[in-house]
Amino acid sequence: MTWKILITDGIESAGKEILTQECIVDDKKGIEAAELLQIIPEYDAVIIRGRTKMTAEVIAAAKKLKVIGRMGVGVDNIDLKAAQALQISVVNAAVATTQAVAELTLGFMFALVREIPRADASMKAGQWLKKEFNGAELFGKTLGIIGFGNIGSTVGKYAQALGMNVLAFDPFRDQANIIAQGAECVSFDELLSRSDMISIHAPYKEQNHHFISDKAFAKMKDGVFLVDAARGGLVDEEALLRALESGKVRGAALDVYEKEPPITWDLVKHPRVIATPHIGAQTKEAQCRAAVDISTEVLNALDGKPLRWKIC
Repeated sequence: MTWKILITDGIESAGKEILTQECIVDDKKGIEAAELLQIIPEYDAVIIRGRTKMTAEVIAAAKKLKVIGRMGVGVDNIDLKAAQALQISVVNAAVATTQAVAELTLGFMFALVREIPRADASMKAGQWLKKEFNGAELFGKTLGIIGFGNIGSTVGKYAQALGMNVLAFDPFRDQANIIAQGAECVSFDELLSRSDMISIHAPYKEQNHHFISDKAFAKMKDGVFLVDAARGGLVDEEALLRALESGKVRGAALDVYEKEPPITWDLVKHPRVIATPHIGAQTKEAQCRAAVDISTEVLNALDGKPLRWKIC
């Protein structure tokens, strides 16, 4: 049987070459929701990124669909209950972007404590403000990591190499495994109260919507740094803005937002916020790995072979 696969958000050539050897592939990068709903009944598989929404309506219309492939980690743009009800497999590229996101996180950490963006901007403005930049070191500080999966644990490894103390909160990970990776396993509240810097690497789910809130900020150290390169919606952005204004949060670095692009830009434009447009996974290496991994996994699902990264 020749399978028919739809690609909605583009894919690197290495992945497309794998697919076209065995399947009919339609690359409709940028397809809009209305057209997707109209043509999805033709396909056995679909490969998406974060832009395309696989809603319950789209999934119900996908009469032949056997597998949804997500190029990346997060699957919050897929209605998993609807897919599971129709026995449609959902797979992702769980490890392909680990290095890219972890390295961006590390870059954020350095940029925050040394105020690199502001220092650069002052120089470009022809200002020599050396005495204004009295930064801090990462060495000896305590990093709290929320979510200690592939990315979080990699960030932890990097932080330990820099001489940081690493705390980890992840109720879904084995405590012995966290400890074996050199981190101290703590409760959420203990992480908040002890950390000099907090980095978020948890998936977005309805139950952890805005779990970094006014209440959470109140439990943090004065002058804490916050990094979020995970998912928008985990941090209450209005609460973060208040924490920045009060000085509770000394600086924040954000790659993700509740609405992308943001509806309001007050937080992004705050002088103590470093903001990037959801580029965590956007390296040539990571995108090539993700393309190969998801293409192989989708073909395995179609052919009934064992799966490495099955979500449901």
